[in-house]
Amino acid sequence: MFRIVWCLGGIFFAGTALADVDLRIHYLRKDVEAPPTLSNLDSPPDNLGLAGARVGLADNQTTGSFLGQRYELTYTAIAPDDDLREAANAALADTQLLVIDAPPDDLLAVADLDKAAGAVIFNVAAPEARLRSEDCRGNILHTLPSNAMRTDALAQFLVRKRWDDLALVAGVHPADVAFADTLRNSTAKFGLDIDTEKTWAFDADMRRNAAQEVPLFTQDLGDYDALLIADETGDFGRYVLYNTWQARPVTGSEGLTAVTWAPVVEQWGAAQLQSRFADFAGRGMQSKDYAAWAAIRSIGEAVTRTKSADAATLREYLISDEFELAGFKGRPMNYRSWNGQLRQPIPIVHPRALVAMAPLEGFLHQRTELDTLGLDQPESKCQAFTE
Repeated sequence: MFRIVWCLGGIFFAGTALADVDLRIHYLRKDVEAPPTLSNLDSPPDNLGLAGARVGLADNQTTGSFLGQRYELTYTAIAPDDDLREAANAALADTQLLVIDAPPDDLLAVADLDKAAGAVIFNVAAPEARLRSEDCRGNILHTLPSNAMRTDALAQFLVRKRWDDLALVAGVHPADVAFADTLRNSTAKFGLDIDTEKTWAFDADMRRNAAQEVPLFTQDLGDYDALLIADETGDFGRYVLYNTWQARPVTGSEGLTAVTWAPVVEQWGAAQLQSRFADFAGRGMQSKDYAAWAAIRSIGEAVTRTKSADAATLREYLISDEFELAGFKGRPMNYRSWNGQLRQPIPIVHPRALVAMAPLEGFLHQRTELDTLGLDQPESKCQAFTE
């Protein structure tokens, strides 16, 4: 005899006897001192990431209340100069399910702890490709897209628009340099040309001088179809818009951007998620919020399907072909079994609207079109998932 239970993913057929499942999740955040920028208009909210995790927890509890599941989320913030490993060891004594909001080296330090050998760790903050390749770990799953997934999405859009000749302006911060590298890789991958590059090293106050300085700076970039900006720290890119010598579209870190999530995503039921998040946090959902939400919801989906709180059981299911996450992006999402990256569409947006959702039509793959975004299996040097 079965009873029908309504849940977020649809209808769940449950037996009359459901075993209770108690699950504890620990969210660990390593605070990072932000580099100085020309403007302080975009200071990140104090609960960035954590708010998404809490909305995901509420979604899990909505379903779990019918299925005998109980979820608990603990949060710990670590100061920039403190060692994340100490807090991680304490968390691992209580649970084998961690959500880590930290730079890549701190993430790897946690993953390599003896207590983390059987853990499932979700990366919601580090976009570096090496974490999905030579520096991958078998106990890390990535709900945040890699930089390469974002730049591949942009490259597909540029191909579609036939903006073949490009120019690049990159900042000097390590995050800017890394993003510029992925832009070069993606444009080459999709047959586009970056003909001219310049490095932005101004220390003048662009808030007053942009209209004079930016046209001069961009005058010698030559003729191009679109200008790529690598400014992941949010420093100078905003002042380039509408101040270039030539009237050309701006994309990359500013203008038309490829993101994990944005408040302008409203299709495929996303408006419901946006509304729940705004009611909870009093602001729009950002990329790190979405990555944290997806991590918590992945756990909830795996618990619902396996009826287990065992980390090894959950990990096996999460990276299997059976797992699917309804992520409000137009198609089911799942994890790449060979490096732990969550396959997902990438919104291409400007501040007021969604322009496209990559992968775009016509970009084909033998497995799934989602694998046209980011490192494909032959390109990845990850061995941890096959050992």
